[in-house]
Amino acid sequence: MAQQDLDLNVISEASWPASRLGEAMELLARRAKIMPDAAEAPTPPPDLAQAGDAAVGQWAQTVAGQLGIEAEPVESSLADVEAMVRYAAPAIFRLPQTGSGRSPDRASTAPPRFLALLAGGRRLALLGPDAKVRRVRPQAVRDALSRPLVAPWLEAADQLLAEAGVAEARRERARLALLQEQFSAERIGGGWLLRLSPGASLWQQARHERLWRPLLALFAAMFIQQGLTILAAVIIGRGALTGQFERVWLLGWALVLLTAIPFQLLLAWSQSRFGIGFGALFKQRLLYGSLKLEPDEIRHLGMGQFLERVMESEAVELLALSGGLLAVVSLIQLGVAGWVLAQGVGGWLHAAQLILWVAATLLFSWRYYRHGRAWMDTYRSMTNNLVERMVGHRTRLAQEDPRRWHQEEDRDLARYLELSERLDRTSIGLAALPSSWLAAGLAPIAYALVVSQVSVARLAVSLGGVLLASQALQTIMAGIQSAVQMAMSWEQVKPLFQAAARPTDVPLVTHFSVKASQRQGVKASSSIGRGSEAEGFPPSPSIGRGAGGEGFPPSPSVGRGAGGEGPILLAKDLNFRYREHGRLALQDCSLEIHPGDRLLLEGPSGGGKTTLAAVLSGLRVPESGVLLLRGYDRPSLGAEAWRQRVVVAPQFHENHVFTETFGFNLLLGRRWPPTPQDMQEAEAICRELGLDDLLTRMPSGWQQMVGESGWQLSHGERSRVYIARALLQEADVIIMDESFGALDPENLRRALRCALERAPTLLVIAHP
Repeated sequence: MAQQDLDLNVISEASWPASRLGEAMELLARRAKIMPDAAEAPTPPPDLAQAGDAAVGQWAQTVAGQLGIEAEPVESSLADVEAMVRYAAPAIFRLPQTGSGRSPDRASTAPPRFLALLAGGRRLALLGPDAKVRRVRPQAVRDALSRPLVAPWLEAADQLLAEAGVAEARRERARLALLQEQFSAERIGGGWLLRLSPGASLWQQARHERLWRPLLALFAAMFIQQGLTILAAVIIGRGALTGQFERVWLLGWALVLLTAIPFQLLLAWSQSRFGIGFGALFKQRLLYGSLKLEPDEIRHLGMGQFLERVMESEAVELLALSGGLLAVVSLIQLGVAGWVLAQGVGGWLHAAQLILWVAATLLFSWRYYRHGRAWMDTYRSMTNNLVERMVGHRTRLAQEDPRRWHQEEDRDLARYLELSERLDRTSIGLAALPSSWLAAGLAPIAYALVVSQVSVARLAVSLGGVLLASQALQTIMAGIQSAVQMAMSWEQVKPLFQAAARPTDVPLVTHFSVKASQRQGVKASSSIGRGSEAEGFPPSPSIGRGAGGEGFPPSPSVGRGAGGEGPILLAKDLNFRYREHGRLALQDCSLEIHPGDRLLLEGPSGGGKTTLAAVLSGLRVPESGVLLLRGYDRPSLGAEAWRQRVVVAPQFHENHVFTETFGFNLLLGRRWPPTPQDMQEAEAICRELGLDDLLTRMPSGWQQMVGESGWQLSHGERSRVYIARALLQEADVIIMDESFGALDPENLRRALRCALERAPTLLVIAHP
């Protein structure tokens, strides 16, 4: 018990108040060396100590973005809490607030406090507010994080163990096993793992992950192995040229070969470790970069091009590792071979001959790159077309003339075969260079044997140098081919890689984020308010009553919700164009949306309705004009916070059902994994939308896989899933872009009634 009290005191001294959470994250990141030196944590909002968990989490993400690091939320089961704190460092954990004294189950009104975990292991290193490091047992932190969950059951568990006669020495482990079994389904969260941003340079990430260790071991093993190879060649060559194999030299040669085995194993191990670590960093950066791409950067790409990027990213990773290591090996071998040749019978002229052969290899490699690039472009085009034709196979069967099915494919195939022949001829020339080197490299040795008398030792050295150079040229040829293929694949991967380095959109104001959990919405009314006229649509769509629109009764109010509040979303004189110097898609467009409004935006196709929705929801940035959400512009709130509060359900062709569970597809915009409250609300919305029958028919219910490889949803079912997904995102403003067009009259009334009752503020886009 004394140790437990000591641990509690250490945790109390090392805990940080909520008002210093940003300072704790900054100090922890600096100590862990995962942040830029110039970064500083922002000033915390004054009401952070009274904020809820969601607001504190948003503040932690804001601080992480300001510091240039990543704060990843983490949670675990009760059984895995101890393992989590052992290996999570650096991390921040929120201490659950409990009552004082011996009643830990009673909630306290004290502000939240946090632990800054600097290092894990058997003794955790906690960084305190005084910048001192304190050591504590992982079990103590585990108990502190799980106390509110298990406290009501501790007395009952102790009584059960006492009645069972469990020895005092074994009681703690037995109590823990009972509690883990009792709360196996419960999750303990409130923590963030602090990590180097995936957008940082690969050099920084590799240094942070200490990849220099296996790389250093790889180079050392490589140099030693090359030295042992030369030594073995000298020993055996000396005996072969003199015609005398003494026993001691044979034993020495065998010993050298045996000595090389551990270094070969070290080379393979270090290469594997470096490859796995580098591959993980590369994939992480590509995934991070894919989330930073702007919609316009990928909306013109087809499914074939998406698949191509995925395949090429895998090729770049493999070729970078294999080709890069081969290039290093070949350079080392060439350097050693040149030095060995210079010590032989040909001297430095023999080494210069090797340099000429290397230059010829590089020349052929350049030709191989030019022909390979043209071949790869044709190959990619054929792959893209094949994927697109497979996706649209039903359309081709129904509508395309069968006599035209293969005309374009035949032209592409002829071009592909022509380029393949060119590439193969260049490859043959490149492959012949190492073989031709043997004849050219042995010529000076043969000349020296004929015209002069040379020592056996120098003759053996020259012969070994020629063989080593031949091996190096074989290696460099393979490395060059890998490098050329990687350069061609890199063109497809480069946009994802470079997008990861884009700066994080950090909000300029933070108190708005802290108050995000305090919804300011007005109770939904059944009327449709009329906003200000949205100009600039040729011909101009109408906003408001929705003449002839079923379910949209005329509105008695103009521009204000039931509460008479100011506008929640204000747009004034917005201008937007898709391309520089292109035609304006939005021109001097103005609009006010007040809390509780129900607006209908209607107009002909191509009038700019979807463009306006994209601008209002933050998916596109206007060229000029004013756009405010609760009085703040987009840079002040940040793109992420804006999109959380203004949600758009895109048109059917731009909205997707992912190959995941039905529950995930509904709640992906809210949180995952979901809470019981999330599932209850999702079930209620599904019932209102008429999707409860679909849930009943699916064998696995919420866990049923849907999408291309799972349960196939009809057009109307997908539309209702998109509507439910938008309503479940807990946004302030919901924009539905032609979300009701695929529904029959009965389901239309259901969906419209659900949206009107549940959306705090609603803007519906539809055709007249």
